[in-house]
Amino acid sequence: MNFASDNAYGAAPEILDAIVAANEGAVASYGDDPFTNRLKTRMATLFERDVAVFPVITGTAANVLALSTLCPPHGAVVCHAAAHIMVDECGGVEFFTHGAQLVPIPGEHGKLTPVAIERALKRFRKGDAHSVQPAVISITEATEAGTIYTLKEIADIASLARAHGLKLHIDGARFANALAHLGCSPAEAIWGVDALSFGATKNGALGAEAVIFFDPTDARDFEYRRMKGGHLLSKMRFVSAQLLAYTENGRWLAWAARANSLAQRLAQGLAAVADAEIVHPVEANAIFARLPDRTIAQLRAKGAHFYDWGTSENGRTLARFVTSFATPEADIERFLDLMRGK
Repeated sequence: MNFASDNAYGAAPEILDAIVAANEGAVASYGDDPFTNRLKTRMATLFERDVAVFPVITGTAANVLALSTLCPPHGAVVCHAAAHIMVDECGGVEFFTHGAQLVPIPGEHGKLTPVAIERALKRFRKGDAHSVQPAVISITEATEAGTIYTLKEIADIASLARAHGLKLHIDGARFANALAHLGCSPAEAIWGVDALSFGATKNGALGAEAVIFFDPTDARDFEYRRMKGGHLLSKMRFVSAQLLAYTENGRWLAWAARANSLAQRLAQGLAAVADAEIVHPVEANAIFARLPDRTIAQLRAKGAHFYDWGTSENGRTLARFVTSFATPEADIERFLDLMRGK
């Protein structure tokens, strides 16, 4: 019963088949191959506009390279205090931007609000050489709390960004899960967004992400940054082939919908247990539940894997449970039976 992360499961068979197929014959290297060229067309079709697409191998690479392209060394990136770029990427944004500042903002259920962003922006003095200059707002969709920005919430933040002359970036490591919940088209989900870290690894890929700029002129020197940072793959066709298979016939959304559905089932079962408290709305594929420490110990003793999300307080600990495209349904039922003491 592995609910530690959607990274815990391997790749979908369709992805592996695509890699095997891409292995046939010889093609040009460093992205000048038929797979990467087809990917550019595919993404333009998905997002219903001309885009600049750059495959990379990790979500961290996608985030730090996108943000370093949009933000100068004297700039600032506004993000949620729990954002992956703030907590889990080891100063990667600061390193790749050559010194830009991350500005963490708290927000309920993992979300930023226009009011909170406005408040944070007031601390900076525009045009003053003694102050870093805000350049980018970065939000996570789905958030680190497993919640999802509505289309209106994204539009409101995008409008605020425009009013202040800022760029808007989305960390979309679980973008498919967000779309599956919203039930909208990819194009509708990125209204007003300048750059997207398009994730696939958590949802069935072996290792494939992409940076997408919705105004190709924003890509500027991205290719040089990707090369200098060690993320220009010579055999890029294998990453592009994964992304093509991933987005073919809507399978990426079907896989994400399955993960979301399993999370709902797990959350409903947990909520029915008197000593379990769900602390965030369950909208994607992550559940955060506060449980008695003794229950956590018993679950782990029976083979359940999940992360503690903080330290114990008053004999209870917040735990995170994540479902994936490949989580067995039987694992959900077995886990809930354990919760019920069966």
